[in-house]
Amino acid sequence: MGQMGLTEQDFAWITLRIKDIARRFSKGRIVSCLEGGYNPAALARSVEAHVRVLADI
Repeated sequence: MGQMGLTEQDFAWITLRIKDIARRFSKGRIVSCLEGGYNPAALARSVEAHVRVLADI
């Protein structure tokens, strides 16, 4: 997305890193916001990957 070529797995990996940092520096608190995309199907898959990691599922 954004011509960076990120996949759902990349979003999951990034979210894991964010969770690690949040645990160390903000008592695990994370603020996440959704930005629109030009490919709704890819956006949906990436959001699902992100939320699954956040929810530990």
